[in-house]
Amino acid sequence: MTAPQHHDIVVIGAGIAGATIANELLERGQTVCVVDSASLPASACSSHAYAIAHPHVGRGAPRLLRLTRIAFLMAEARWGKTWNQHGIFQPTKKDKVFKLVEVVDYLQSLELGEDIAQALDANQASQVCGIDQSGIWLSRGASLDLSLATSEALKPRPQLTCCWNTPVCRLEKLGAGWQLFNHQDEPIMTASKVIITAALETKNLVASMGVRLPLRPVRGQLSIFSIYEHDAWAGKLPKTAISCDGYCLPAEQLSDGSYRWIVGSSFDEGESDLEDWASSDDFNREQARGLLNYPEGDTSHLQKAGSFVGIRCVAGDRLPIIGALTQRPGIFLATALGSRGVLWSALAAKLITAQVLEDDFALLARLGFAADLVAALAPARFFAGALAAAPAFGTLASNSNPILPSAPRAK
Repeated sequence: MTAPQHHDIVVIGAGIAGATIANELLERGQTVCVVDSASLPASACSSHAYAIAHPHVGRGAPRLLRLTRIAFLMAEARWGKTWNQHGIFQPTKKDKVFKLVEVVDYLQSLELGEDIAQALDANQASQVCGIDQSGIWLSRGASLDLSLATSEALKPRPQLTCCWNTPVCRLEKLGAGWQLFNHQDEPIMTASKVIITAALETKNLVASMGVRLPLRPVRGQLSIFSIYEHDAWAGKLPKTAISCDGYCLPAEQLSDGSYRWIVGSSFDEGESDLEDWASSDDFNREQARGLLNYPEGDTSHLQKAGSFVGIRCVAGDRLPIIGALTQRPGIFLATALGSRGVLWSALAAKLITAQVLEDDFALLARLGFAADLVAALAPARFFAGALAAAPAFGTLASNSNPILPSAPRAK
């Protein structure tokens, strides 16, 4: 019987995270094998063509704010060819009073200069970006076609092997490395190091090694609306993206005079149904009124022209899981990217590559990774205490009650 082929580095998952990490490793002179159960890259949530990217500004843990700033700068530098910079406006929450000086001070505390984020009152916002609301103007905010970016990252080259239609069911320790098995429990290949970027499927793969992670699905539906040229909505449509409760992209006028407008997205915790829901479109119509501060808008005039449904993967604390699975030497994880795949995949590429290649921590520090930020992303944050004695691997304690944000369901 022929022995399974051996690879130094295997990446499981050919979505935006796996592709970006593989690309970074290739740029560092490594030979990489990417394995995916689909017949092409970006087959799941990474087929999303309308992902937005901007630093997190607002409520949130200090580490989240620091991490998204670092990740945004990395994403901006990485995807120059496919980076669609149109700016993103974040309006003041309806229950908040806008105080310009306070917001300016807050942005400075986040180390966000005016080249990235500006506090604007309603008059200034109207002049700068055409939005008649107070808020924060993120001039370098952008959108990204994840499918295009993924395919670009995995373009053919001699050091890259892609194994399509190759589902991985479990992993088993083999000497100093790992063996990958399919659903028939047949060995597929062996690897010195394995990087798992398989979104929610990561949960099953690490479970095959005796590890439990608090990963859950969140279904999101994006709605594509058509608006008649002379409709009242046409005069309200934005020329920039808006991000608040939900988000929208700039409206696009088509050759027949009508407008195409993308609004999203619904948030359905614990759901993994990829079918289109009419109720999610209704939810997004209501979000559209809120984004434009247009309560009198007749939502029946937002005619459905299409949709995108994706299943995001989230962890209990809403931060991504990026780093070495130290209890299983040679295994690295990049999952739970949630709705920030553009940012977290760029950050994961740098962090995972540094750990796989065992770079000096000083390099990570130069990229902005303080030790506490690396720890905040590490899989180890979910493990309470040492491994308990158990056959083969032992059992890892996990966060058995992950806390996910409350949000209106659109089902």
